[in-house]
Amino acid sequence: MPLFVSVTIACALVGVPIVFALAFGPFVGFLIDGKAALLHTSLQRIFAGMNQFPLLAVPLFILAGEIMNAGDITRRLVSFSQVLVGHLRGGLAHVNILSSILFAGLSGSAVADTSALGSMLIPAMERDGYTRLFSTAVTAASSIIGPIVPPSIIMIVYAYIMNVSVGALFAAGFIPGLLMGFGLMGMSAFLAKKHNFPKRETLPTARQISRATIESFFPLMTPVIILGGILFGVFSPTEAAVIAVVYALGLSLLTRSLKPSELPGILRRASSSAAIILLVIGSAALFGWVLNIAGVPQKLAQFILGTTQNPYVFLLLVNVLLFVVGMFLDAGPAILILGPILSPAMLGMNIDPVHFAVVMCVNLTVGLATPPFGLVLFTASTISNLKVEAIARAMGPFYIVHVIVILLVTYIPDISLTLPRLLGFPL
Repeated sequence: MPLFVSVTIACALVGVPIVFALAFGPFVGFLIDGKAALLHTSLQRIFAGMNQFPLLAVPLFILAGEIMNAGDITRRLVSFSQVLVGHLRGGLAHVNILSSILFAGLSGSAVADTSALGSMLIPAMERDGYTRLFSTAVTAASSIIGPIVPPSIIMIVYAYIMNVSVGALFAAGFIPGLLMGFGLMGMSAFLAKKHNFPKRETLPTARQISRATIESFFPLMTPVIILGGILFGVFSPTEAAVIAVVYALGLSLLTRSLKPSELPGILRRASSSAAIILLVIGSAALFGWVLNIAGVPQKLAQFILGTTQNPYVFLLLVNVLLFVVGMFLDAGPAILILGPILSPAMLGMNIDPVHFAVVMCVNLTVGLATPPFGLVLFTASTISNLKVEAIARAMGPFYIVHVIVILLVTYIPDISLTLPRLLGFPL
C-alpha cells in the first residue's frame, strides 16, 4: 500500500476530518519521498477540483433545500402523506417514509431529510403512542432515500467525476428509490401488526383530501419541473438548480411561509454546507490524482480481473467493499475516491456505467445510516437525544430491507436502466 494511502487511512481512523485526511496523506507522502516541489501543484489540483461548472449545481440545490426547509413546504408534504397513508396500521410510520420519498425530490440530502422530518415527526409519533426509539429508527432508515431519488447531490458529484450523464443517473435512481421506500413501508406494516401500533380509526374526509392536495400541489411540482426539464433537455442540471432556487423562493414568499428577514440565515447555512462539500471534493480530487500517479486504479483492476472474470462475483466484492467503506466515509468522498479506482475493472467486466453508478450510490447512501460514523445516525441521535448504538440496534429490521434492495439493484440491472432507456439515454 502506498505511503500516502496509509497516512490518509490512519488520519481518518483517529478522527481527523476527512477533508484534511485526504489532503494530508499526499502532502506527507511528497515530503517523505523528497518531492516537495509537488506541493504547489497539489494546491492547484485542490482548486481545480472545485473549480468546475457542473459543481455549481451542488450549492444551488443545497440553497433550494434550505429555502424549502425554512418555509412551510415540509409541513405540507407531511400533511399530504398523512392523508394518503395515515389511516393504515402504523400510519405515522408510513407517513414518515412517504414524506421522505416526497422530500427527496426537493432536497437530495439524507441529513436534511433527517433534520427536517425528524424534528417534526419523531415528537408526533411519540405523542401518538410509538416509542421514541422506533420513531427515530424509522426516520433514519427512510432518510437515506434522499440521495437516491433525484435530484441527488451525490449523483451530480458522480456524474462529474466519472463523466456520466446527470440526466441518465437521475432517471436511473428513481425506481430504486421508490423500491427502497416501498420496502421500508412493507417492513413497517409487518412491525405495526406485530407490535399493534396505533391506527387512525377514521378515514380522511373529502375536504381534508382536497385541502392537503391543493396545499401540496405546488411543492410537489418542484421535482417535476426539475427532472422534466433535465430529462427532456430543456435545461442543464446547473440551470435546473437555479430554477429550483427561484421556484422555492417565489413559492415560499408568495405563501408568506418565509420572511425576508430569514434569508441571511438561510444563505449562511447553505454557504457553510456547500463550502464543506466543495472542500471535500477538492481534497478528493488531489487524492485521486495522486492515486493515478501511483497507478493504484490500474493495479487494483488487474488484481480484480486476475481474481475473477465473473461480473456477478465482482459486483458482490464491490458491494462488500462499498458497505464497509460507507460505514466510515460519507457517500460523496467515497464516490470521489472509489469511482476512479473501480472504473477500470468495471469497464473490463462490461458493466454499464449508469448501472454501476446506481449500485455505488445506493450502497454508500445506506452507509450514512450505519455505525460507527453514519451522519444520519448522528443527526437522528441529536434530534431524539438517544444513543447512536440504540438507534442502530432498533434499525435492524430496516437494514434487512436496505440489503435486499442493494442486491436487487445490483443483480437486476433493468431496475436502474429501464427508465433511462425509455427516455432515450444511450446505454
